[in-house]
Amino acid sequence: MQDKYVGDFGDFVKYGLLRHLSEGKQLGVAWYLHPNEEGPDGRKLGYLKKPDIWKPLDRDLFNGLNTIVQSESRSVAALESSSLLNGAKFTNERLETDLLPSQWRQRRKWRADWFNDVVTKLQGCKIIFTDPDNGLCLDKRYRPSRAKYWKRLPLAEALNLSTGRTAVLYHHNTRRPGGHRKEIRYWMKKLPHCVGAFYCNTDGFRTFFVISDDDVIKRRLDEFAKKWARVGELIPPGGVRNDQGC
Repeated sequence: MQDKYVGDFGDFVKYGLLRHLSEGKQLGVAWYLHPNEEGPDGRKLGYLKKPDIWKPLDRDLFNGLNTIVQSESRSVAALESSSLLNGAKFTNERLETDLLPSQWRQRRKWRADWFNDVVTKLQGCKIIFTDPDNGLCLDKRYRPSRAKYWKRLPLAEALNLSTGRTAVLYHHNTRRPGGHRKEIRYWMKKLPHCVGAFYCNTDGFRTFFVISDDDVIKRRLDEFAKKWARVGELIPPGGVRNDQGC
């Protein structure tokens, strides 16, 4: 996550899902927050100019994000201080350090301490949301001492945060051979108790993996997928509709 993404279309879908799933349950958000980077990302705001299309999906969310964007204060701090994720707990320490690359042992420890703090702060939450820039990563391909890897969510951390509770894991779909649906199926097999993945293929490609043993969450996920069908589809566990790329 980066501050510049707050309020863009991906954010709209993300918070729409979290609001629907977490009603009446304590939500915890692990931002995996990075400093803003140069580039065009975060400019997908055209949906705010089409209220007739998008506002009916979640009026309060649409209006709230529009207020943040118009105030030119796009940041996770602005989101946290709003009522859009009312009652949520947040971990917002940025994934940046003054330690030099040559200090790789210290950097690895710093990153481990960062995650331990996330776990501590989100204790007691019934639903956890992780928001890494790039999404899931196999542990064997993760280098905790190198900052560029901090934009990823190693599988071990995903499993840690999802143990004994519901978790929603953000994943930015890649150019993995076989297409996005094959990629989604691959990760679903790595995530125990994954009840479905909402694949958003509008204004970018992103997937939200939902891990839960809660029948209420399963029902709400189905409801969300039906209401938000114009932006994506729910891929059930154990298979996908097809393996064609997107």
